[in-house]
Amino acid sequence: MKEVKGTLAAGDLVELARHDGKFLALGFYHPHSLIAFRFLTCERDEIGFDFFKRRILQAYELRKRIYPRSAMFRIVHGESDYLPGLVVDKYGDYISLQTYSSGMDNRLILICDVLESIFQPSGIVERNESPLRALEGLPARKGVLRGTVQRCILQEHGIQYEIDVLEGQKTGFYLDQRENRRSIRRFSEGATVLDCFCNDGGFALNAAAGGASSVLGMDISESAVGRAERNASLGKLDNTCQFKSADVFDSLEDSVKKKERFDLVILDPPSFTKTKKKLASAKKGYREINTNAMRLLRDGGVLVTSSCSHHLSEDSFLDILGESAAVAGRKIQLIEWRGAAPDHPVLPSMPETKYLKFGLFIVQ
Repeated sequence: MKEVKGTLAAGDLVELARHDGKFLALGFYHPHSLIAFRFLTCERDEIGFDFFKRRILQAYELRKRIYPRSAMFRIVHGESDYLPGLVVDKYGDYISLQTYSSGMDNRLILICDVLESIFQPSGIVERNESPLRALEGLPARKGVLRGTVQRCILQEHGIQYEIDVLEGQKTGFYLDQRENRRSIRRFSEGATVLDCFCNDGGFALNAAAGGASSVLGMDISESAVGRAERNASLGKLDNTCQFKSADVFDSLEDSVKKKERFDLVILDPPSFTKTKKKLASAKKGYREINTNAMRLLRDGGVLVTSSCSHHLSEDSFLDILGESAAVAGRKIQLIEWRGAAPDHPVLPSMPETKYLKFGLFIVQ
């Protein structure tokens, strides 16, 4: 940005102009963020209640086409829905939102007013605990903004989950993996399954629903393991699924030493890096867990592996998997490559929106 005219605060609405003064766009300005201008519209529009209602309704109409019979999905996916720095998720009668930019955070009350006018939710919560907010000088916050909330039971692909919008992961649940969770069922019949970083048990429960003979899920979080156990009990899948609280890195290494074997190993780790500075360390982590997972698979077994670190490119992730195979002394065949669920759309011009990488590999 060549020149800033006037005295502006973080989150102020500004006009972006060409060098000759011709109007280009309206957006939110931040004097200290790495992103100085967040694009909203090419029109000289009034950025108020009606603007936000139009944009959110447009996003909602798309979701109703994608998931017409679902009670939970992402309504707004930030820049991908032309509302930079805003995430809105629907869980039955509840709305969970995040504001990553000062412009959106400054308009939180307005956004809640719009959401109430469209959805009439029983409650709206903010899950603004992400460290990304610190990049805009925003504090971490979590709490109920409107109404009241309590745990609810919702279905995804026929499996019941207890959703806690105030205490669950991210905004309450990992919605971006919903289609990927179902994709493993075709490889699960009769399989012995290891689900690493199992969180609420989504992959483990889909493996059990697909006919797995046994499923072991593990996560370092005791609260996540508790949620996974309750979810297994809800669907009467607790005879097939067992869960334990453990450090996945240590457990994988122990299993390799014990020469344990599985037909299906699932790796769905949290993001190993939020910045480019820690990318080397993240690559080391991905390499370690994938190498040990490949060592644990029987010949012809299936490795399900993913990365949600947007700083790690698809090519880099595939390179890591190739290196892991070489170290493990295995051969791998990629049979399916996927991204986030379609309620998390991608802007081709913005690679950061294509953050989730998900692959299924045959390991020999």
